[in-house]
Amino acid sequence: MDWIIGAVGACLVAGAAYAKRSLSASGAIAAVLMGTIYYGAGDLFWFGLLLLFFVTSSVLSKVKQAEKRQAEQMYEKTGRRDAMQVLANGGIGMVLCLGNYFWPCPIWFGAFVGVMATVTADTWATEWGSLSRKPPRSIVTWKPLPAGTSGGVSLRGSAAAVVGAGMIGTAGAVLLYWTGTGPDWPLWAWIPAGALGGTVGAFVDSYLGATVQVMYRCQVCGKSVESRTHCGQPTVRYRGWPFMNNDWVNLLSSAAGGGLALVIMILAGRWFG
Repeated sequence: MDWIIGAVGACLVAGAAYAKRSLSASGAIAAVLMGTIYYGAGDLFWFGLLLLFFVTSSVLSKVKQAEKRQAEQMYEKTGRRDAMQVLANGGIGMVLCLGNYFWPCPIWFGAFVGVMATVTADTWATEWGSLSRKPPRSIVTWKPLPAGTSGGVSLRGSAAAVVGAGMIGTAGAVLLYWTGTGPDWPLWAWIPAGALGGTVGAFVDSYLGATVQVMYRCQVCGKSVESRTHCGQPTVRYRGWPFMNNDWVNLLSSAAGGGLALVIMILAGRWFG
């Protein structure tokens, strides 16, 4: 029954997102598969955090779209999320959910909160940071960068990252209390675990974006972009590892945030449990 409920709920959410042009066809299919697993193999805790991330991120992406267009022109993928973007944001969480299904253990929960806090923090930072009136600065050199450049950070975006990560940590504590499942760790500790894990994970994302993420130069307008084409023409790679696109950066930063949140929860369990 849980698998059926998960499938129905995932179809409704993915269908609405597809209709609102938040997901492409492949993205909707991936979201249905992922949502089904999150609820079928997990419960409301797993599905609820995934849903909270997706809904809030989709809503924020629609805020002041006209003002974000210039920044979005530099991203590898914009607008409707495809299957790879869906998996990059929720794939690690799905693996953790399945891990707990087959081999129940507290570590899956701790890492999951950090992963979801990271993808939420990163998305919120991107959506709100792109609306900043001041140009972002490189996380490595602290020099001003054009809006939308990978590796750029801003005060507004950083604040949004902290709030988004903290929201996931708080929601995780509430859902665990509500469902009565999960590790026997202090409920309050999930809040700092999510906030710190997600915020650090988001900054790891920015650091990777500024150092090893592959970037291209548009031969028409001269802009630094993430995509292989721009202004209708092929772009030229000028830095970064060829395979390290934005999806891989998201996966690695999520792993970092998940690892930190897990360490925080383990320490809280030992010291205050």
